[in-house]
Amino acid sequence: MENKRRQFLKLGSLACLGIAGGGSLKGLSPVENIFPSPPENLSAVNNFSAMENNNQNNASLSIIGQYGDWAAGLRKDKLPSLSFRKQEFANLDPWRKTAKKQVTDRMAVPFIGNKPAINMVKQYDYDGLHIEELNWQLPYGRATEAIVLKPVNAKGKLPAILAFHDHGGNKFFGTKKITKTSDQQLALMADHQKEYYEGFAWANEMARRGYVVLVADAFTFASRKVMLQDVPEKMRDGLTDPDLQNADGIAAYNKWAGEHEHIMAKSLFSAGTTWPGVFFAEDKIALDILCDREDVDASRIGCGGLSGGGLRTVFMGGLDPRIKCAVCVGFMTTWKDFVLHKSFTHTWMVYVPLLPNELDFPEILGLRAPLATLVLNDEQDDLYTLPEMKAADKILREVYAKAGAANHFNCSYYPGPHKFDAKMQAEAFAWFDKWLKK
Repeated sequence: MENKRRQFLKLGSLACLGIAGGGSLKGLSPVENIFPSPPENLSAVNNFSAMENNNQNNASLSIIGQYGDWAAGLRKDKLPSLSFRKQEFANLDPWRKTAKKQVTDRMAVPFIGNKPAINMVKQYDYDGLHIEELNWQLPYGRATEAIVLKPVNAKGKLPAILAFHDHGGNKFFGTKKITKTSDQQLALMADHQKEYYEGFAWANEMARRGYVVLVADAFTFASRKVMLQDVPEKMRDGLTDPDLQNADGIAAYNKWAGEHEHIMAKSLFSAGTTWPGVFFAEDKIALDILCDREDVDASRIGCGGLSGGGLRTVFMGGLDPRIKCAVCVGFMTTWKDFVLHKSFTHTWMVYVPLLPNELDFPEILGLRAPLATLVLNDEQDDLYTLPEMKAADKILREVYAKAGAANHFNCSYYPGPHKFDAKMQAEAFAWFDKWLKK
């Protein structure tokens, strides 16, 4: 069983999100060691081994061959049309209003109703924290399950964090990836946290510092996942929905769910929306719920997460001014990086058609300037190239400097692959404290 859990984690490392689409994972595992030839990857995002990925990084070749220079050159030497770095944008507020509207139009954010009724499933104390297990029903799909954590016996209104779980090639789980609610933690989740969060359930650690922390399952994860029983039998590959104790069945489900992502993305496009648009709509509902709690100071709310959680931070932090402090971990680069090098390491959850004409990727997060923003990068993160991580850093510094808020932005680099380890968490927590605690 231990070998199966390790194999499961290796599978998860293929996905970028979760900590990014939503992957909170440390790099790209050689899929050849797991699947027979030809390899099938977990998230339908990467059919290369880690060695092939590194070779590609070191070569002057494009992942789309001779079309790379042409595609990357479509916007060469031209700032995107709504970049705040352009001289024509002198005033922050009018620019932001125009740019935000264009971004949300491109995302085609669906209207999914107002704040739904909240059902309290159970509440209890564990390891110094008061924990609530909640759910709410959106107009589609199964109910969204969520966890709220705060210090036991906390009094008054506290600052709060909307914590985003990672992708990690592991769509069977959501909130459990970054929380711990019992000493009888699932072995798969204990391994996940040990490998990619240095053994910490970071949402718990954040709550212990004096915050109300809300973690909700994202669209197509855990309680919101696509169930095998709900799709036509011919699409199930002979699989059935596994239970929590079936590591082999969970690994098989995650492989299937990864391969289903292109179907979901194309169906969303055909429905007139996008995956980032649905993420944002559902995360906004979670933020509404957090802001309306009697134990939360709605003027002191932050958000953050690794990989897929970092992706969701980019859009939520960039578009909703209620987020006073944002921490994006393991998800920052440029559109050029995706064009030439890294679209194959990412799921379909990333892309907003045509938006690169108007804003570079980091400029989505830059829409929040001058509000506090921290970006944490891993120097050996196989999901991005280091030069383009640094290019994104430069873009955000220029945006914040022009907004007159250079000291409200910081970007740090840590050695190692895709992760959110203890040292990174310490910087993130201190950043939240700096901006959200009175």
